Amino acid sequence: MPMTELAQAALSPPNLVATSLLIFVLLYWLTVILGLLDFKTLDLHLDPDGGLTEAPNDPHLSVAWLNSALAFFNLGRVPLMVFVSFVALPLWVGSILTNYYTHNTSWLLGLAFCLPLFVGSLLVAKVLTTPFVKLFAVLEKDQAGTNPIGKVCTVLLPASHEHLGQAVVKANGDTLMLNVKAASAATELHKGDTALIIDYSARSRCYLIEPYDHDDAR
Repeated sequence: MPMTELAQAALSPPNLVATSLLIFVLLYWLTVILGLLDFKTLDLHLDPDGGLTEAPNDPHLSVAWLNSALAFFNLGRVPLMVFVSFVALPLWVGSILTNYYTHNTSWLLGLAFCLPLFVGSLLVAKVLTTPFVKLFAVLEKDQAGTNPIGKVCTVLLPASHEHLGQAVVKANGDTLMLNVKAASAATELHKGDTALIIDYSARSRCYLIEPYDHDDAR
């Protein structure tokens, strides 16, 4: 398939869903390369206590089942956008080829094709991301070995008690990019604020911070 024909196929209605997802992934990694975002900015934080051990009438059973399903696909063990990247490419290739060989020009039929293609892409992504599980586990262990608790950080992305943000801190000569939340429900931290890292939440897999005033510290 020539490049011009491929470009036309990618922008045709049957392939717009798959193409849009691929474009989103490419734009995301572009912002990461430019240093505007950390590659873990969009990430999932599964409840480590989640499981299928609750009683059937437990209202949290559905959440536990979802956690187990996400863990099956390595989500929570590899960054979300790494997984999405491995989904987007086979989905896009499958959509292009399926609609090309079936001569489909219908948006609705293309959407119908996307459903089984998406399920297949999820399974492909699980296989492709499995080798990365141990890699990211080692990276997280190494980062945990450089304990930033008690150090002062600078907020890069706004954070509150409910919403995850990011901060940068220097610890033992290393510059670390951390996922953070405000320790207090009444606190909101904005880009450029200085904060003190006071604890680590294993449940949320992020550090808890509070505003830090250099004048007060004196």
